Amino acid sequence: MMTGTDEASTLPVRPVILSGGVGSRLWPLSRETWPKQFLDVASSGRTLVQQTLDRLVEGGGALDAPIVVCNQDHRFLVAEQLRDHALGPARILLEPVGRNTAPAVAVAALQALRDGPDAVLAVFPADHLIETPARLRDALTTAIRAAADGWLVTFGVVADHPETGYGYIEAGAPLAEGAPARRVARFVEKPDAARAERFLSDGGFFWNSGMFVMRASRYLEELQRHAPAILRGAEAALAEAEQDLDFIRLGEAGFAHCPSDSIDYAVMEPTDAAAMVPLDAGWNDLGSWATLMDAGRADAEGNVLLGDVIAEDSRGSYVRAESRLVATVGLHDHVIVETADSVLVAPRDRVQDVKAIVRRLQDGGRREAIEHREVHRPWGSYEGLIQSARFQVKRIVVNPGCQLSLQMHHHRAEHWVVVRGTARVTRGDETFLLSEDESTYIPLGTVHRLDNPGMIPLELVEVQSGSYLGEDDITRLDDVYGR
Repeated sequence: MMTGTDEASTLPVRPVILSGGVGSRLWPLSRETWPKQFLDVASSGRTLVQQTLDRLVEGGGALDAPIVVCNQDHRFLVAEQLRDHALGPARILLEPVGRNTAPAVAVAALQALRDGPDAVLAVFPADHLIETPARLRDALTTAIRAAADGWLVTFGVVADHPETGYGYIEAGAPLAEGAPARRVARFVEKPDAARAERFLSDGGFFWNSGMFVMRASRYLEELQRHAPAILRGAEAALAEAEQDLDFIRLGEAGFAHCPSDSIDYAVMEPTDAAAMVPLDAGWNDLGSWATLMDAGRADAEGNVLLGDVIAEDSRGSYVRAESRLVATVGLHDHVIVETADSVLVAPRDRVQDVKAIVRRLQDGGRREAIEHREVHRPWGSYEGLIQSARFQVKRIVVNPGCQLSLQMHHHRAEHWVVVRGTARVTRGDETFLLSEDESTYIPLGTVHRLDNPGMIPLELVEVQSGSYLGEDDITRLDDVYGR
């Protein structure tokens, strides 16, 4: 059902951030437990998920608190990175399994209608770059008006070269005379090079951005019409949902029975209400190291160099050093990405094949596919420094006001040395404070807890010794994070 355009000024606008991906094509920087949307991949000082919301509020427009749909394993990352955001506390929906974008937006739409009256959902993936946010906000204003009229709106990125890695949208007639918003004539799968060249020369074809604006009720109507099984699964998942701290855990049985499908296939392609707003804002979906290089600032030789890098007689290359010096000689058109535990080296035209490396790591049970050497937890982080058969050394950082679980270990003892801040230690029946350069010993089998009562991060060195040093040798007796 179409509505009048005057309703655009009264409908609330609710950002929906889709943050369920793992970004395997940006390995080794992006890992399962710390995917690209939670990284500052563009060296801007803000992570991608933070930038996604930042660019919506910079113009001062009135938006409701966001809904974020994410993997349940990333819940604390989302909560921490969006803490105290200008849009207010996010409603965070936890997916028990990945089911693509159509079910994710369905549960967001249902939740929005639970929270209040019908709203316009502004749906954005959490892993895109936008060079000119003001242009996106202008396009969003146009899209909101069309969505208030009942259209399901996507953004068509103005193509500036014949790209074969994106799907395309062919624009149809304007929704109204002189209006920038246009009907979608058709969606086109990723083309070969010749077809992409033809699209660029013909005009009227835009890159499919994967960003959408639509009324919650209208999306659910079209989902019922074209993909009712997804709607039934989403309804069941929300009906079975449980509140867990600041999160909503979707019911696993209902969500697992949702067919896995994208918004494009499930709704946008079959509907007769698809519209498109052109977008020329420096959009980049960061789908590979090649696209990240395109978004970077190149030097006179065409290199994008990040970190401690020395490039001699090298050109057209992307070199990123995260933890040590990287030097190149005679390197042409390559990508090098160095992290503390892994190094990727690939020709620029082969970086899409990084996913094959990730699959091999997963098949081999390698931790490099899952986490970095520095592992983040709700309370802070730890980093393995030295590992041997019967001992290992870690650096532990506990954020101000945070604490680890009350726990014990069956196979290891621990020595703690405080190097920065103040630690409050529970060891058996005693509780005491440790300052810088002070230490303590936790015997095997002793119940203990570590927390930071101070105003600065607590940093300590931990030496573990014992017959087994795996992270699964933890018996939690009490945990504020519900693990």
